[in-house]
Amino acid sequence: MIPYLIEIGPIKIPSYGFMLMVAFMVDYYLLTKELKRLGKDPEMAGDAVFWAAIGGIVGSKIYYMAENFRAFSADPLGMIFSGSGLVFFGGLAGGMLAVTFYIKKKNEPWLAWADMVSPLLILGYAIGRIGCFLVGDDYGVVTDLPWGMTFPKGAPPTLVPVHPTQVYETVMGIGIFAILWKLRTVPWPHGRRFALYLMLAGTERLLIEFIRTNNEYLLGLSGAQIISICMFIIGITLINKLGKASHDDSAAGAET
Repeated sequence: MIPYLIEIGPIKIPSYGFMLMVAFMVDYYLLTKELKRLGKDPEMAGDAVFWAAIGGIVGSKIYYMAENFRAFSADPLGMIFSGSGLVFFGGLAGGMLAVTFYIKKKNEPWLAWADMVSPLLILGYAIGRIGCFLVGDDYGVVTDLPWGMTFPKGAPPTLVPVHPTQVYETVMGIGIFAILWKLRTVPWPHGRRFALYLMLAGTERLLIEFIRTNNEYLLGLSGAQIISICMFIIGITLINKLGKASHDDSAAGAET
């Protein structure tokens, strides 16, 4: 475990915060590259990443406070200004909302941008999980597998071997990124790659939650699993809708 990458007197650089910064920087680089490839203004990458960061932090905090409402009621200011509570799904919703306002202001097509950033979303998530691993957060349930790990200074600490689910998610996230990034040049209708992201990312998180300890909300499922199922349903619905629209367009073209 490496909770702090650098400690020089009072100066401490948290490993999770550092990996979060790396995630945004990598996404910024790749988004700039993709905008250039598509003949768009690469300067939009900096603005989009900035608003994604702001919206992501606010959204993740709101999600965390809603999920831990009793603790929030007891100490609202302490929870708001603490360094914890950067929940991915809240950050995803907040970041998407903030970027949506930005691209609407620029009169950019939403689905085209959703396709463009989909690989970057899962890559940023995978990099962020490296930070979780370094600080000993978001690990899994007890296991006797040979790669089980202890996190004696984790959050919370554990001296019993558990699933290093952060590593699992990093590997799966990079795999999903590779698929989506490879498909970025395929001439699909706008929205199909985003739909595939929703399905793959939703499936990944749904499965990983079964070996993590979380509060159950409905039918024995955690809040993250419910959201993951919704993501999958939205993704497959969008693919069906795009497929139907493509079929209708082809039929109309044949009639003319």
